Amino acid sequence: MPPDYSGQNLRGRSFKGQNLTGANFSKADIRGANFTNAILKDADFTGGKAGLQRRWTIGLLIASWLISGISGFFSILVGALVAYIFDIKSTQNVIIGIVSLILILVFCIITIRKGLTAGLGAFAFAVAGAFAGAGAFVGAGAFAGAFAVAGAFAVAGAFAVAGAFAVAGAGAVAGAFAGAFTLFTAYIGWRSLTGDEKDPWIRSFALAFAATGGTSFRNADLTDADFTGATLKNTDFKKANLIRTRFYEAKKLDFARVDDTILTKLAILKLLVTGNGRGKSYARANLKGANLIGADLKEANLENADITEATFQGACLERANLTLAQAVGTNFTSAQMTGACVEAWNIESTTKLDNIDCRFIYLLENPKPGTDDRERRPSSGEFQPREFTKLFEEVLNTVDLIFRNGIDWKAFVNAFQTVQNQNEDTELALQSIENKGDGVVVVKVGVPDGADKEKIHSDFTQSYQLALQAVEEKYKAQLQAKDEQIVVYRQQSGEMAEIVKLLANKPINVQVDNKVENKNMTNSNDASRKIEIGSVGRDFNASGQALNLGDISGTVTNTINELPASPEPDKPGIKELLTQLQAAIEADTNLAPEDKAEALEQVKALAEAGKSPQEGAVQKAAKTAIKILKGTISSLPSATKLVEQCSNLLPLISNFLGLG
Repeated sequence: MPPDYSGQNLRGRSFKGQNLTGANFSKADIRGANFTNAILKDADFTGGKAGLQRRWTIGLLIASWLISGISGFFSILVGALVAYIFDIKSTQNVIIGIVSLILILVFCIITIRKGLTAGLGAFAFAVAGAFAGAGAFVGAGAFAGAFAVAGAFAVAGAFAVAGAFAVAGAGAVAGAFAGAFTLFTAYIGWRSLTGDEKDPWIRSFALAFAATGGTSFRNADLTDADFTGATLKNTDFKKANLIRTRFYEAKKLDFARVDDTILTKLAILKLLVTGNGRGKSYARANLKGANLIGADLKEANLENADITEATFQGACLERANLTLAQAVGTNFTSAQMTGACVEAWNIESTTKLDNIDCRFIYLLENPKPGTDDRERRPSSGEFQPREFTKLFEEVLNTVDLIFRNGIDWKAFVNAFQTVQNQNEDTELALQSIENKGDGVVVVKVGVPDGADKEKIHSDFTQSYQLALQAVEEKYKAQLQAKDEQIVVYRQQSGEMAEIVKLLANKPINVQVDNKVENKNMTNSNDASRKIEIGSVGRDFNASGQALNLGDISGTVTNTINELPASPEPDKPGIKELLTQLQAAIEADTNLAPEDKAEALEQVKALAEAGKSPQEGAVQKAAKTAIKILKGTISSLPSATKLVEQCSNLLPLISNFLGLG
C-alpha cells in the first residue's frame, strides 16, 4: 500500500531515490525536502507547501544583501566616472567622463532593446580593451539587479538596501547617477523574471540561486503526479519527468526552477496553472505530456504543436487549430472538438478518442483556392454519437502511402505482394486510393491493431523503389526496341491487338467494388477522387476484361508446334527449348497475369522467328522479344525458378536463332 504522509511536517526530510509511487503528500509541509531521483508516479501533493526552510531563507537574505552591496559599489564607480564631466579643471577627466557617459548610455539603450548579452557585447567592442573591466562591473550590476529581484520572493527589500548603499558616500552627481544605474539594473532583472525573451538566462540564473536549499524534485519521475493548489516557490524541478503532471492552480510555480522541462516557457507554465488558453497561440509549442484536463482552449492555435502524451480529457477544443499537431499517445477522452481543424494531425492507435463531443470538424486549415471549401466532415448535418471516433479509428488502423509524382501500378502490385509475404502474420488490405491532385496519390492500407506500422511503411517504400527500378528497366528495353517492333508488327497487320497488349501502360490488377456510399461523412463534391478497393486480385484488370491466359497459351502452343522437332532426341532444338520456356512461364506464381500474358506473347514471337531465322526483320523481332523477356523477369527475385530457367534457356534460344 502506498505510504500516507498527508498533513505531516516533512521539512528537510530526504526521500532521495525512493520509490514512492502513489504516495499521499496532500497538505504536507515539504519545505526543504529532497526528492531527487525519486519515483513519484501518481503521487498526491495537492495543497502541499514546498520551498525554503527558515534557515535557508535567512542565508539567502544575507547573500542577497551582499550581492546588492557589490552592485551598489560598482554603481558608485560608474557614477564616479561619469562625474568627471564636471571636473572642469582637467580636460582629460572631462573627456573620460563624456566617454564613460556615452558608453553607459549606448550599453543601456542596446540592453533595453536587444538584451543584456547584446549590450555587454556592444560595450566591450566599443571600449576595445581600454575599459574591458567596465564590462565586468556593469555585468555584475545587472546580475545583482536580477538576484535582487529573484530574492524579492524569498527575501524582502533587497533593492532598497542596494539603492541606499549606492547613494551613500558619493558626491551628489555620482550618487544620483549610481542610484539611476542601480534602478536600471533592477529593471533588467525584473524584466527577465517576468518572462522577457531577451535575457532568459538571467531569469534561469536568478531562480536557480533562489531555489538553493529549497524542495528538490530534480530528476524525479512525477508522471501523473498532482500538485493542484500546492505552493511551489523556491522549488527545483530541473530535469524532472513531468508527463501529465497536474499543476492546476498551483501557487508561485513561476518562481520555481524548471530548467529542461516544458515549464521553461512562461506561456506554457501559465496555461498549465490556469487552464485558460482561449484564443491564444501555442503554435510549435512544446506541450509534450502537458496535463490540460478540463482546460479552455477554445479557438486556440495548436498548429504544429507537440502534444504527444498530453491529456485533454474534458477540455474545450472547439474551433481549435490542430493542424500538423503531433498527437501520438494523446488523450482526448470526452473533449469538445466541434469546429476544430485536424488537417494532417499525427495520431495513431495510442491516441484516445473515446466519447468525443463533436458535431463537425474541418480537414483543411485554409479553403481550397477559389472556394470556401475546408472539407467539412460530415459534408452536411452533424456527427451522430461515436461517428467522430469511428471516422478516425479507420485512420488509426491504416498506413498511408503517399506518392508525390504519380504511381506505377505494376510496381505497386509487386511491392504490395512482397510486403505481404514479408509480414505473413499481418493481414494487409487496400482500403482506398485518393487522387489529391498535382500528381499526389494517397493509398491507405488497412492493418490490424498492434501492427508495426512503421516497419510496414518502411518495407513497402523499399520494395516499391526496387519494383519501380525493375519496371523502368523493362520499359527501357521496350522503348529501345520500339522501332524494331513497328517493323515486325507492320508485317503482322492482322494482329494489331497484340501491339496494344505489348505497348499499353497497363494499370494495377485490382478487384473494384463498385458501390456508392450515401453517408454524411462522404463529400460528393470533394475534389479528390477516392476508389474503394476490396482486394488485390490476379484475375481482373482495370478495363474490366478478364485475361484469358488459356487462349493465349493455346495460341503459343500451336505456333511452337509448327516448328520442326529436333532430329536428335537427346539434344533439344528450338521447338523443345521454347516449349520448356512456355511451361516455366505458365508455372510461375510470382508474375502478375498481364506480365505472364506478355511473356507468352514474346515466346510466340520467338516461335515465329524460328520459322525463318535468317531473315533480317525476323532477327530484329527475336532480339526485341529476348529484351522484353529479360525486362519482365528482372522484377522477380534472383532465386526464383523462372529466373534460373530463363538464364539457361534464353542464351540457347539466341544461338539457335543466330542472334549471337
